[in-house]
Amino acid sequence: MAADQPIPYSHKKHVAMGLECAGCHTMPGKGEAATFPPEATCMQCHTSVKKESPAIKLLSQFAEEKKPVPWKRVYKLPEYVWFSHKIHTKNTKCAQGHGDVASKEVLVKEKPIDMNSCMNCHDEHKASNECNLCHNPA
Repeated sequence: MAADQPIPYSHKKHVAMGLECAGCHTMPGKGEAATFPPEATCMQCHTSVKKESPAIKLLSQFAEEKKPVPWKRVYKLPEYVWFSHKIHTKNTKCAQGHGDVASKEVLVKEKPIDMNSCMNCHDEHKASNECNLCHNPA
């Protein structure tokens, strides 16, 4: 089921214009999370593209107030699990976890994120399944 986002966003339309995942979703530091783009990044185009749209007017308001859009995450791991997008994107494509984003208007959770699913994927990619790789030792 798709999360009810504060502003409608079509990955399909934006990817078709040549935008790439990492161009909007940076992975600072250890890359534990792929971030949401700053509103100023979106406004580079939307000061002129669809600027009369109610959704873009709302985006513009967030940008003017220097407030982040309260996007809702599609995936949320428990706090005791460590995951790095930066590490995972070295050997896999974003689509492996997020599906064919280029064909989707709205993103939904594509894969389960339970321990068995993660371990099966690690097995497929010949990655370690050692406990403390993903879990902090107590």
